[in-house]
Amino acid sequence: MKRLSHTVNCPNCGRNAERHYLPESTVVRTQCPECDYLMITCHDTGRVIEAYAPGLFATVNA
Repeated sequence: MKRLSHTVNCPNCGRNAERHYLPESTVVRTQCPECDYLMITCHDTGRVIEAYAPGLFATVNA
């Protein structure tokens, strides 16, 4: 199968990022070369497999 790629706005910095659809593994990878943002999700379930977003901090609700 052929890999599909699109240019999208980076959710972290707003610049051009790349979204790659990897049909052989049902994985979608979004990455930004400008700010080092990375998000890998499952295409079927939408679950996040791996994420890295410099400058964004997770808050923990206790």
